[in-house]
Amino acid sequence: MQENNSNRGSFLSLDRMRQNPWILTTIFLAVVLVVYFFSKGSLTGNVVSESVAAENLISFIEAQGGTADIVSTEQTGSFYTITISYQGQEIPVYVTLDGEFIAPSLLPLAINASASSAEPAESTKTVPKTDKPEVDAFIFSYCPYGLQFEKALLPVYELLKAKVEFNIIAIGAMHGEFEKIESLRQISIEQVYGKDKLWAYLKEFDYNTNIGLCSGNSSCIDNYLLVIYSKLGIDKAKIDDYMSKSAEAIYTTQGELASSLGISGSPTFVVNGVEAQVSRTPQAIGELVCSAFNTAPAECSQNLSSTAPAAGFGGSTGTSTGASCGA
Repeated sequence: MQENNSNRGSFLSLDRMRQNPWILTTIFLAVVLVVYFFSKGSLTGNVVSESVAAENLISFIEAQGGTADIVSTEQTGSFYTITISYQGQEIPVYVTLDGEFIAPSLLPLAINASASSAEPAESTKTVPKTDKPEVDAFIFSYCPYGLQFEKALLPVYELLKAKVEFNIIAIGAMHGEFEKIESLRQISIEQVYGKDKLWAYLKEFDYNTNIGLCSGNSSCIDNYLLVIYSKLGIDKAKIDDYMSKSAEAIYTTQGELASSLGISGSPTFVVNGVEAQVSRTPQAIGELVCSAFNTAPAECSQNLSSTAPAAGFGGSTGTSTGASCGA
């Protein structure tokens, strides 16, 4: 299955943890998450014991090639505070009560856990056919499941960008002001440099585990953004200027569009004006997009990966889930 420019278009490094243990203690800024966590303490609705949450954390660290020991565990409000010993330092890590996510980054610890891996049902709605399909992905820029969907959509974009109108549409900021800032940044990159550059940026951003660990801290994020800008030939001054002067209006328009369509969850996938459910693999998404052509192009005969990328930041593989951020 196999980029352009419109106003609508538009985690875990152990060394980073060791160097900046304070990052993991950042409090959620988004009111929705604050209310949810402090009332439920769980994204999935389940609650596990401290020991299970700690085991999940250690298993995750070992899967990244590191080793750590548990120093202590305790419930702190709506989180488990699990203090680990890593490379001679004691580091407190907040884990949600379901034992599945590090907070505040929402980095999944157990992507294949049954509580969050239900396969999404394929769309039962008929997607209209057009000569040039329009594909809209409504996303919270820091939503782990939105990131998963973007990573699955990327190969489809690269294959069909000349034949399909692909749009990433910001639907607001659920996780904090830093999420809005990132959406403004992505809008600005598209408007200044075009869609190819935006998707090249998304590939670098979505797969960067260190950005996820920054948990919205701007001085931390900027270090990695400068590397991406340099790699992709993006002028930071131009992006900052556009963000300060023009991106807000587009961001507002995109949010209003989502609201008018009743869209509040990330990811939400819309093809030719119809909301569609699809497995989060490049192959499944590509097949759906290709079904929206009056006459499918030759590119649609190409097979893509049938493996879902992991939810959240980073490059590992995971399970196609129906989970989302928001309603």
